[in-house]
Amino acid sequence: MEIVVFLGGFLALLVFFAYKAKMNKKAKQEKIRKKLNELWGKESDREYNGVEFERIRKYFDALNRQEYVDDITWNDLGLDNIFKAMNYTQSSIGEDCLYDRLRRMDYTDDELKEFDRVVDSFYNDKDKCIKYLEHFAQIGRTKSISIYSFIHNLTKLGKRSNTVHYLFVATLISAIVLIFLVPPVGIIATIGMVCVNIVQYYKMKGQVESFFYSCGYLTSIIAYAKDIYELDNEEIKIYNNELKELYKELSPIIKNSFLLSSNTVSGSIGEIFLEYARMLFHIDLIKFNSIITRTIEKLDKIDRMYEILGYLESACAVAFYRAHLNEYYGYFAKPDFLINKKAIEAEEIYHPLLESPVANSISEEKCVLLTGSNASGKSTFLKTVGLNAVLGQTIYTCSAKEFKLKRCKVYSSMSLRDDLENKESYYIVEIKALKRIIDAAKKGEEIICFVDEVLRGTNTVERVSASTEILKSFADGNISNVLCFAATHDIELTHLLEEWYSNYHFEEQIKDDDVLFNYKLNSGRATSRNAISLLKVMGYDDEIINAARARADKFTETGNY
Repeated sequence: MEIVVFLGGFLALLVFFAYKAKMNKKAKQEKIRKKLNELWGKESDREYNGVEFERIRKYFDALNRQEYVDDITWNDLGLDNIFKAMNYTQSSIGEDCLYDRLRRMDYTDDELKEFDRVVDSFYNDKDKCIKYLEHFAQIGRTKSISIYSFIHNLTKLGKRSNTVHYLFVATLISAIVLIFLVPPVGIIATIGMVCVNIVQYYKMKGQVESFFYSCGYLTSIIAYAKDIYELDNEEIKIYNNELKELYKELSPIIKNSFLLSSNTVSGSIGEIFLEYARMLFHIDLIKFNSIITRTIEKLDKIDRMYEILGYLESACAVAFYRAHLNEYYGYFAKPDFLINKKAIEAEEIYHPLLESPVANSISEEKCVLLTGSNASGKSTFLKTVGLNAVLGQTIYTCSAKEFKLKRCKVYSSMSLRDDLENKESYYIVEIKALKRIIDAAKKGEEIICFVDEVLRGTNTVERVSASTEILKSFADGNISNVLCFAATHDIELTHLLEEWYSNYHFEEQIKDDDVLFNYKLNSGRATSRNAISLLKVMGYDDEIINAARARADKFTETGNY
């Protein structure tokens, strides 16, 4: 009777813990669903630390892309912040692949249109999009570990034999059997083998324990791939079918994968029992070795599954981003790619990170030279056009009413600084940045580039002279396959380059001792001379201001200070 009561109580506890786990999972899913519903139309609220961001780019680095947005351009255009704004992904796979997508510049038109089709299928069905992200949330994120890198590092362990583990298990079982044949000897032998097995377990597990987390994440990826391809979505059937075939090949990896994990902190009797079984019979080490062997054999299939899942989750994130642009700014555009025309046409283009951006329009077949005072909007306009040139060719989404551009590489030389590590001055850093654009152009690549205050690191005479020739080379001669946007304070350049560059400017007004900027793009060179007036606004003495004006008038009249 006591045995029946004990077994009944034990089963009741197992049922209780199973029910509790199910309810916790359901509550977590409902919380995720609620959060995603609230995020639709809003900017992503994902928070990061430095280590996480290093981890996110490792997938991109590992693939060693040949055509990509380089680090200078990426940093100049603030694309880390653009990535953060659109990162609605819920798993490490999704954000790895979204980051990689934003940096790749080798997509064909057909590939971009296919991605757009998938994005539209999620954008036009919010509930379906959220359902997919719920499943990706079950896979989850890592913090500092790049799962893609760790999965590939698993292969460095090589195929591992379980012979030694089977030997330990067989010896322990033999000792237990011996209890029934020769009890004294069997008991001593069993105690001895229990000690040996536990000691050897922790010794061997210590050598590979850092890889256990990767195995656990890998098995989660494969397991949840099944849930994702089983979602009813006719529009991405081709991807679901491929996931299904990959799952069939990879499912042996996840068979009995529960043996790997341990959650004794939860207090589950089953988990505590299983932990003792691991120590005595090495069942998790045996399973681990099996996973390693199959991972090595199927690594190409694992990579492809990773790629497809990341592709689908990236598409979900871009659908969320389009909803945000449409809700907050009122519109977004899909790019049109010009064929035989080096030109740009942008209608009502805006910077998607500003709370109240001023939209501007431009249609040009020539290079563009921007003038205007500090803080008038020159740099922001350059970044706006530049990042949209990237977004249009990566996620097929632009923050504009219309955006047309010839397919091209994007380069910049804008937010540079001294390289103290390599003991290089600002000027050296700048001329190297410009040289890389010239070198790329000489290879025949179609390029759009953005240069802010070219050669600001040297004196006026040499700056104007060198700037003229460098900017001219982008629009004339052997490397005329470049569409250059340059901003400058040197009005001389607007005259020296007017044959090759169209002049535009931003302006400000001084009113009631205040500076007013409208951030609107105007045709022609800047004609206002408000720099000295700004000194008065900032409270400089009249003596300084009047002397400065007199010196400026003298230079205008005579060419001498």
